[in-house]
Amino acid sequence: MKIRQIRIYTVQSARLHPVIVEILTDEGITGIGEAGIAYGLGATAAAGMLRDIAERMLIGADPFRIEALWAEMYDHSFWAKGGGPIVFSAISAIEQALWDIKGRALGVPVYELLGGKMRDDVRVYLNGWAQDHREVAPFLRSAEQAVAEGYDALKWYPFAYREAHPGATSRHPSSRSLGREAMSLALAKMRGLRKAVGPEIDLMLDLSGGLTCDETLRFCRKVEDLDIFFIEEPCDPFDIGTLKKISDGVRIPVAVGERLYTRYGFRPVFEAHAADIVQPDLALCGGILEGKKIAAMAEAYSMRVQPHVCGSPVATAVALQLAACIPNFAIQEIYTYWQDMPGYVEFTDDPPERRIQGGRLRIPDAPGLGISLLPDKIAPFLHATVG
Repeated sequence: MKIRQIRIYTVQSARLHPVIVEILTDEGITGIGEAGIAYGLGATAAAGMLRDIAERMLIGADPFRIEALWAEMYDHSFWAKGGGPIVFSAISAIEQALWDIKGRALGVPVYELLGGKMRDDVRVYLNGWAQDHREVAPFLRSAEQAVAEGYDALKWYPFAYREAHPGATSRHPSSRSLGREAMSLALAKMRGLRKAVGPEIDLMLDLSGGLTCDETLRFCRKVEDLDIFFIEEPCDPFDIGTLKKISDGVRIPVAVGERLYTRYGFRPVFEAHAADIVQPDLALCGGILEGKKIAAMAEAYSMRVQPHVCGSPVATAVALQLAACIPNFAIQEIYTYWQDMPGYVEFTDDPPERRIQGGRLRIPDAPGLGISLLPDKIAPFLHATVG
């Protein structure tokens, strides 16, 4: 089997702009993957990186040689060593598609090629339900609605809010600071949230590295009594010293990892014992097998893994393959509100977000990633074809 063509799509769907790669083989088997640049800036750059790699390294290659192709991309793109989200999102998307091809060719889910599944379903936490509400009352009503729908774990951004223009996701603090009023509002929401949903619902806080170390410590210490599941990205994820200071300074587990790349990027966090839960994004960290290696390292350091997801259903389907087969899995992030927004385009045939029941999501048993593109829906977003 040889790779004969690569198609790259830059999708615009509600507030997301996923970058999707489709790898076609000479035996008619196709695999798909997603570059983790579905929000923020960088989608067109990631698409360009995908095209560069496809033109120089993939046409005519054996798609079963996943480790060899990963090493080729890592060693010979030159910029991958120490590189950031553009190069690694492209490598990740390609690696996912190669696993999809291999699983489909062999008639098994990807997780069967990685040791087999350890669980039949996963517990999920809902993200993205809160940013529309700056005032306390509607914020609490939204939380109560999520719980009524069966979710028993919620994450929100205490310092973020939804921007007004249609293409925005969330606005996080600027200049590492917040005014007293904004901080007081965040605390009021936090205390109101715990009271509204009760003690049995797990709550997570994503700080997105928005504040200085001292302000972050002050805030976290004020909510220590609320039994928080974890605080995510309490500082710049590359500042291991500050991350360690915060994790040592508060009685709340710390999670980090969506903006770290490959096992090499996670290694300083492990060595410093600077976090409790790591969050590799398989559309950014280097792919599925790289996520498996990161999870194994985390296990050796007594840390759990929460696969990060903020993308299309393709990214969710990819995350489920890892969640199925690692022993130190914690919980799975999920977004469901994208699908109900104006302008959303459903370009896959079996979005996992539609299958959540009672706050849990079944691990699929279909070959490969268990999800396919809908040709008529994805075709208008074709950005480039190689081969």
